[in-house]
Amino acid sequence: MTELLERIAAIVGPQGLLTGEDVSGRAADFMGLSRVQAQAIVRPASTAELSAVMKLCHGAGQVVVPAGGYTGLVHGADCQPGDIQISLERMRGVDAIDPVGRTMTVGAGCPVQAAQEAAAEHGLKFAVDWGARGSATIGGGISTNAGGNSVVRYGMMRDNVLGLEAVLADGTVISSLNVLLKNNAAYDLKQLFIGSEGTLGVVTRAVLKLQPAPLSTNTALLALDSFDAVQRLFVHAGQRLGAMLTSFEVMWASYYEPIAVNSGRHNPPLPAGYACYVIVEASGTDPERDADLFQTVLGETLEQGIALDAVIAASQTQAQQIWAIRDDIEALFHYAMPAVTFDVSLPIVAMDGYVRELEGKAREVFGDAAKLIVFGHIGDGNLHILLGTQPFEADTRHRIEDMVYSALVPHGGSVSAEHGIGLEKRGWLHITRSAEEIALMKTIKAALDPKGILNPGKVL
Repeated sequence: MTELLERIAAIVGPQGLLTGEDVSGRAADFMGLSRVQAQAIVRPASTAELSAVMKLCHGAGQVVVPAGGYTGLVHGADCQPGDIQISLERMRGVDAIDPVGRTMTVGAGCPVQAAQEAAAEHGLKFAVDWGARGSATIGGGISTNAGGNSVVRYGMMRDNVLGLEAVLADGTVISSLNVLLKNNAAYDLKQLFIGSEGTLGVVTRAVLKLQPAPLSTNTALLALDSFDAVQRLFVHAGQRLGAMLTSFEVMWASYYEPIAVNSGRHNPPLPAGYACYVIVEASGTDPERDADLFQTVLGETLEQGIALDAVIAASQTQAQQIWAIRDDIEALFHYAMPAVTFDVSLPIVAMDGYVRELEGKAREVFGDAAKLIVFGHIGDGNLHILLGTQPFEADTRHRIEDMVYSALVPHGGSVSAEHGIGLEKRGWLHITRSAEEIALMKTIKAALDPKGILNPGKVL
């Protein structure tokens, strides 16, 4: 053990430092296909411990890579053999809940699902949600400004964080655990850390904004014959359901058929053969009235020919079965790989043309070997795309990335809707951000981390 690690061990104790096989035995991605490459994993039990560790690392010029639940898809927590990884898994507690002010203070290592369950005990809801809720951490979600299934109603992680505490590269603690909904006192410093992927500081605690828990939730799966019908459905659902509309998720047939129908992992609620499948979910405070309205709205979509078929979940179990299809990323990866995964955003009205353009380019370049899968949180302008082909050769990734990202430019789209930049999208950041914006980002990075020890090479 090096002198630096010995000094760190004296701070965090024997439970706070992992080396050797305790490091290399850990998965470095949610599929378990890779292993952590760091020389050590430091697991502080408090902000004070992390501050002391960062002071040592800053003095030694030691690279530090923060890691959460490894559910990200852009290699934002990848380590080199000489790096030290910081894991906040020992800082996973729920420190406080204010049921009147509707706030919750949690450690950054707290799993998203644990925060949701703690809020539910008080009749409240932490509204940021996605399929990997059981593994993903609050700190990881903050570092990437995660989105998920309910953004159309509740917004991104940024919209649900009131305050936070973070440790800078030199060990300085920025404690801004604001619990006020309205606090316009100069710069909102928490925004520096939300979405910065651990390159400006390590978030240790956060104050989350909570919502009243809905008393009703209604879920349906609809089948449509075109993306034009999807747009009409979104407008109609928004007009008739208003703020009750919680989720609006679309799966092209390229996703639904292999995952729901052909994988053998699900009992498909609707048959194959339609162009698009939409999950509509609404929540409210009057169970009987809300259910009647939901059924009426869905009936209207069938009567007007917007949707061709539909099934309404009659129980929570049936709703979970519908969502299990949309959240079955493991089955998707088994079906699609080798492929390149994408998380892009663009105006909803431009999506159909964009997808058709990709289909044409993929066939032109890769012929019948092209495999394009599309789904996403259409209600908030977010598409998830997998594009692959066989054989997958050395230059295939770059050709596919250029195909997908270049087509975003005419629409003013973004190369990252919710997953962040990490290593995977760093070379394409210029598609979304101007040279002046990137220069300012570098200035901020240099000011907060002049030695470049915090997650170097990620984002910029």
